[in-house]
Amino acid sequence: MREIHGNLLRRASKASCVALAIGFVLWNAAVPQKAASDSYEAARANADRQAKEWTARGIPGLSLTVAVDGKIMYSEGFGYADLEERVPVWPTTKFRIGSISKPLTATALMQLVEAGKLELDAPVQKYVPSFPDKGAVITTRMLAGHLAGIRHYQGDEFNIQKHYANVLDGVKIFENDPLVSPPGTKFNYSSYGYNLLSAVVESASGENFLAYMQKHVFEAMGLAHTAADQNTQIVEQRSRFYEKEKDGTLENAPYVDNSYKWAGGGFLSTSEDLVRFGSMLLQPGFLKADSLKLLFTSQKTKSGEETGYGMGWGITKSPSGRVVYEHSGGSIGGSSQLMVYPETHVVVALVTNLTSREWKASEVEAVAEKFESGKK
Repeated sequence: MREIHGNLLRRASKASCVALAIGFVLWNAAVPQKAASDSYEAARANADRQAKEWTARGIPGLSLTVAVDGKIMYSEGFGYADLEERVPVWPTTKFRIGSISKPLTATALMQLVEAGKLELDAPVQKYVPSFPDKGAVITTRMLAGHLAGIRHYQGDEFNIQKHYANVLDGVKIFENDPLVSPPGTKFNYSSYGYNLLSAVVESASGENFLAYMQKHVFEAMGLAHTAADQNTQIVEQRSRFYEKEKDGTLENAPYVDNSYKWAGGGFLSTSEDLVRFGSMLLQPGFLKADSLKLLFTSQKTKSGEETGYGMGWGITKSPSGRVVYEHSGGSIGGSSQLMVYPETHVVVALVTNLTSREWKASEVEAVAEKFESGKK
């Protein structure tokens, strides 16, 4: 019998339900979703159709948001945040975003570089002296681009239930394991590399990692609904989490504690916060131009081969040929996608409360690119 996490979503009182309803009305009035005559009508209808198709595939709940030139042009919730209590998804429902935590962490790295507190090419032991020498230099730049040779999850590590009191304890999971390849020679995706980066952020900033992220990234960027997935805390509008069995039956996802991997996969967010985040990186402002270039330029192996990954972001092209900065996320009880189109300033985010991906990246791209035609 799986241990079910039954207290993730606070049971709303009658008064809080009224407050939520009032909040939704005010939000709905503020976001121009349904204007029948505006130039995005067809794009919104297409987004509605696609989202309903996703829910028909068995996703319990999802939220989908699109911004153009930094303004939210579409934002809707579909299905349920809590199946048992029939709590609907709002655009402000918080979901597990998995590896979309990595671009958020990379933003913190760039802040520290700009402040002169972090050298990207210094040995990581300058900031985390307890990390064992691996016989070759491992740098922050390598870690952020998955070139350090740090391993990824093994066995049941994706289902860890233990609580880790600090980020250095999370590093101990893998610190004594051999590298999977010499640093700089091969792209090996590793969420554990971001565990090590959270320790780098703590050392370079002199602040607790979660405190730093909350103050200098989430609050500073106006991401009011983004936070660490702390199991013991009451988190308003946090979704419950689900898995689909082989026969299609939905079940509560097993209990996990994401404290072992905050930086690489431990945050909660909303589709609206994610498009705000992506929109703020479309041009210099929150970060300098040089920092944005580092985030969004593919790194290379020592042999000169491009990896298709910068610092916390994948760099790809859509089927239509558009350049896309993107990251997907997978968690126990959550799957997500964030895409940023630098040429057209369209940003799209999809967040769901199901472990398995019942959607395709190409479908999310198609939703986003419909909004390009509405630009004047």
